[in-house]
Amino acid sequence: MARNNSTKPMYQGQADMPQLPVPPLEQTLNKYLRTTIPHQDAESLKRTQAAVESALSGKDAEIVKTLQKRLEDRATKQGKENWLSEWWNEAAYMAYRDPVVPYVSYYYAHKDDKTRKDGPKRAAALLKAFLAFRRLLETEQLAPEKGKAGPLCMRSYKWMFNSTRLPVIPADVGVKYDWEKNNHVVVIRGGKYFEFDTVHDGQELSAQEIENQLNKIRNHPSAAAPAEHPVGALTSDNRDVWTESRKALLGVSGKGGEINKAALERIDSSIIVICLDETSPVNAEDVGMKLWFGDGKNRFYDKQQIVAFDNGKTGFMGEHSMMDGTPTLRLNDFSLQALEANKIDLGSGNRSLPEPKSIEFNLDANVERRIKDSIKNFEDLKAKHELSILEFQGYGKGAIKKFKCSPDAWVQMVIQLAYFKMYGKPCPTYESAQTRKFKWGRTETIRSASVESKAFCEAMEDLGASDAEKYDKFQAAVKQHLSYASAAADGQGVDRHLFGLKRLLKEGEPIPEIYQDPAYAKTSTWKLSTSQISSETFASWGFGEVTPEGFGCAYAIKENSLTFTLTSLKLGTANLKHYINEAAIELRDLHLRLQKAEAAKSKI
Repeated sequence: MARNNSTKPMYQGQADMPQLPVPPLEQTLNKYLRTTIPHQDAESLKRTQAAVESALSGKDAEIVKTLQKRLEDRATKQGKENWLSEWWNEAAYMAYRDPVVPYVSYYYAHKDDKTRKDGPKRAAALLKAFLAFRRLLETEQLAPEKGKAGPLCMRSYKWMFNSTRLPVIPADVGVKYDWEKNNHVVVIRGGKYFEFDTVHDGQELSAQEIENQLNKIRNHPSAAAPAEHPVGALTSDNRDVWTESRKALLGVSGKGGEINKAALERIDSSIIVICLDETSPVNAEDVGMKLWFGDGKNRFYDKQQIVAFDNGKTGFMGEHSMMDGTPTLRLNDFSLQALEANKIDLGSGNRSLPEPKSIEFNLDANVERRIKDSIKNFEDLKAKHELSILEFQGYGKGAIKKFKCSPDAWVQMVIQLAYFKMYGKPCPTYESAQTRKFKWGRTETIRSASVESKAFCEAMEDLGASDAEKYDKFQAAVKQHLSYASAAADGQGVDRHLFGLKRLLKEGEPIPEIYQDPAYAKTSTWKLSTSQISSETFASWGFGEVTPEGFGCAYAIKENSLTFTLTSLKLGTANLKHYINEAAIELRDLHLRLQKAEAAKSKI
């Protein structure tokens, strides 16, 4: 891995950042065992206990201790700054072969800008703000993000602009292009590709000039009818399929292959892709679905993308492989807040500029058939999915803090209670914790469903339980959640450690019973995959489920409201939305009743 010893602001503190630790074996195994309890009956729990005991002191102890030693050596003696990051990038993203959408990507829906109710106008202002952020980032003048423990690793930021994910078998690769030599953006309209430079005669285009260029593309005669064979559809398919289709594009006979190579190079090296959609969605769920999936044709899913609709609504579609959500949250938040506060220099130029260039592809019958097949595969996959958004206006972060509770832990308990109401039992739940306090840190799992959260849900659904009992169980569940979340952020979770140990098994070595125990797969099959990204500038955000049996649950905790975006393979997101709303009200009302009772007591 390249080391960055820059002393510029963005990387200050980077050299002194600790490396991701390898947790103690006994700690991980005992913690893991406890997380399985809510999902097991007495009989299956016995098998898990036996597997853990075998790993600690039984027949598996020798191999497990050997794996631990190998992992410790990898962390300390092999010159790696992070024992996990290369493995994780490959296993979770690059070697993952299902389509990027909906399984890897995510979206942000921006709040409306009442001063810019037109797609090109809004996209132009956004691009100007993105370019301001890009300058800070690429010149390393961007202030480092900081957590409670100090600066966070900033190295993934370099993948934000002028980068792409290239389809390769068996694992994709990330490619970053020279930002100073590539100042062009690529725009898609009707599945057709155009480009223009953001710099002319040494001066960056003004927002008005960008808007003019975008309007020229929107009104371009060739964009009047949608592309018969939209090449972007190929990026929506299984990664192996897209790999072969890209080879087919580059292998078109005559000069076709060279034309296509040049076209792909322009897209891949561009600052960002702007999708000018022809639709004008209004309600939150329609906007969400169009940002989460799109139509599969007016997109290039290997790139970070701004999506602008004809009515001025906009959003961001994130390619997740080399960078998690917090950097792109910062990019979007910075841009939207700065625009609202009139802190972005939009420029005043209105020069006569070269026309946007059309990016042409040369297709043969094989590629055309592949595009047709990819469109069908995409539409079939999209048709199996559903999305529901709850815009809960009852309260937000301010009220939760007045109840003296962590807002994130509160919302996680709302989600646990909602699922329990729907299914009568808890399920394995993933919440993302960032580990960027460590060099090359990415994420760890917070296992949100606990012994305590199950007891809390049971009490809330028990008509005979008193408010005091419910509150006590809620407090115990919150305390457990905060403890696990803190440990996960410190690199002391169980999932990445168990993953690392298993990865170091050599061919022919015995597989420890812990990995063969059904509970291992069952309790890491995330039927609830949850993550918080909170911004007052977003209307919603979302991502897909991670198992066919489960839900994606993206949530935002705002000052006076909560937003939940629920996705699944038609398992009933509307019903889960109903139960989240019900659970959120019940939890608030419990606290209000107890406050009222406390106030009445103090008057006596």
